[in-house]
Amino acid sequence: MTSTAAHTPATGDALPEAAPAGAPEAATVPALIAGQAALRPRALAVTDGSTALTYRELVTTAGRLAADLAARGVGPGTAVGLLCARATRQAVAQLAVWWAGGHVVPLDPAYPRPRLTGMLDDAGVRLTLGDKALLADAGLPADRSLALTESGRAAAGTVETAEGADPVHPDPAGVALVYYTSGSTGQPKGVQVPHSAVADLVTAPDGIALGPGDRVLLHSPAAFDAATFELWAPLVRGAAVAVSPAERPTPEELARDIERFGVTTAFLTTALFHQLAARRSRIFGVLRTLIVGGEALSVEHADAVLRAFPWLDLVNAYGPTEATTYTTLHRIRPADCTGPIPIGRPFGGARTFVLDEERRPVADGTRGELWIGGARLALGYLGRPELTAERFADLPGLGRAYRTGDRAARRPDGTLEFHGRLDDQVKVRGFRIEPGEVEHALRSLPEVAETAVVVRRAGHEDAALAAYVVPAEGTRPVPEALRRQLAERLPAHLVPTAWTVLDALPLTGSGKVDRRALASDDRPAPGAAAGPGAGAALTPIQQVVAAAWSRALEHEVTAPEADFFAEGGHSLLAMWVVDDLREDLGVDLPLGDFLDHPTVAGQAALIERALLAAESAAPDASAEPAEPAEPADGDAVRPAAHHQEPTR
Repeated sequence: MTSTAAHTPATGDALPEAAPAGAPEAATVPALIAGQAALRPRALAVTDGSTALTYRELVTTAGRLAADLAARGVGPGTAVGLLCARATRQAVAQLAVWWAGGHVVPLDPAYPRPRLTGMLDDAGVRLTLGDKALLADAGLPADRSLALTESGRAAAGTVETAEGADPVHPDPAGVALVYYTSGSTGQPKGVQVPHSAVADLVTAPDGIALGPGDRVLLHSPAAFDAATFELWAPLVRGAAVAVSPAERPTPEELARDIERFGVTTAFLTTALFHQLAARRSRIFGVLRTLIVGGEALSVEHADAVLRAFPWLDLVNAYGPTEATTYTTLHRIRPADCTGPIPIGRPFGGARTFVLDEERRPVADGTRGELWIGGARLALGYLGRPELTAERFADLPGLGRAYRTGDRAARRPDGTLEFHGRLDDQVKVRGFRIEPGEVEHALRSLPEVAETAVVVRRAGHEDAALAAYVVPAEGTRPVPEALRRQLAERLPAHLVPTAWTVLDALPLTGSGKVDRRALASDDRPAPGAAAGPGAGAALTPIQQVVAAAWSRALEHEVTAPEADFFAEGGHSLLAMWVVDDLREDLGVDLPLGDFLDHPTVAGQAALIERALLAAESAAPDASAEPAEPAEPADGDAVRPAAHHQEPTR
């Protein structure tokens, strides 16, 4: 059979054929998806609850958009930004960019505008696809942006393209994605992930088992590399993607989406898993496979979940963005829950090495630095050759490898154990953070002379990013004002939740900042002291809000103007407060509204308006019920997931 797997179906509905084994294009995700579309054109590919696409519709819509992009100058080497809410159009847009020959720079709508524009400029993005409102909020001009419809078509209409245009076959060695991670110099660094690495991740036979009948939850932000697995692993295996459309889904919203879509496989950050496990979430009873990663996994929580849900395949995953999402996997068994849970073995084409300071392999059981080699390595950091040379190296006898900065040891059976970091890099709630980036942003503020950023209670559920600030001469910085200024420049996960103003930073005997002393600081939690308005009386609804905050923050909140973040809160705790308020008051407060109105009084006002709206919308009990209307001939409501093939 002649391969047309990577052809861009610019016009008409002809489906690409599956690429034969050994064809170069078989090493890319677009070709693999085209092959699935040829095998099961009417099977459900992706749904977000309001829009659903079969495999035929996915490749046809993406092909038409690819033709539009090509007519706008997108081709090999072109960086295209993606700024949209999670929805079916996310899959269409990425696939279209690849078919046009470009590569994707995923963006998080929650990032501040300076962060977004800085990433776009650094990546050399000439065109950004996305939602009209988000593109406008980011300040992108019309000639550098293209709004998408709900299904993923270009909202401005298609551009006329020639019939039979030459197809673009993505180069397996070429860039597929550029993910930005925290950078110690204050500038985020773009990790260039090649097509071959993505294909190796999602097709590895010894990885996560998926096939027709499976549904994988997509709830990670597009800019978080876990989305690479969530989106593309199911689509190259003939499974379906179930998109959780909320920008910041709460635990209750996640549970509802998992139930309504019949999700079989999902990924959770370790911090979120710990929270769900502590509350014995019902999602564990629905899933077949749960992947957990981002930080060290709690033995107690893993053991509790496996005992309560023994059928669940619980997998501990490890891997940096520089090695394409996951490098190692470990399927957790009850016997693993007697000590630290290992991070497992490499799968697919990945390789791992535990080396000493001279870059020589160490004996089994000996701790050393973990290096990663093999098929899933990134090409390096965009425009940062010195940093690329520092982190990626050719090792004699081992080949090209990435130094993770993680300390590890190998068991005799090849299983890896994680033993912390060798540098200052930290993980908080699954996010990789270079404290130097936060410190750089703080030093740019006029009120700050010197600063140090550390993690208090690293590895625990209540781990918090803490900032210690020395005032500039003649200033008296207010922590809440500093937090607000930082939030205008950095993503939320890089904004510290604990703030302390010091006359001077503590130093070690060698004159360096004593970060160990700061990280072990046992002063009262932020917000423990009375805040502004502490003496003001709370209304009944404010009392309910304050009580929910107090349970989450583990200290009493009594002021109407208390600020959730100033009290030590963060987005993960906010998710639980939203769920508690829903149970206490029967109001679904969107997490975005919670974060936009972070005071007790502000949230109480939102709830009061929602309760009044619900009361005014309630039907009059004294009115006669209306007779249901008969549907007209031929009228039918087609459910979003109507294309699903019979499950196995």
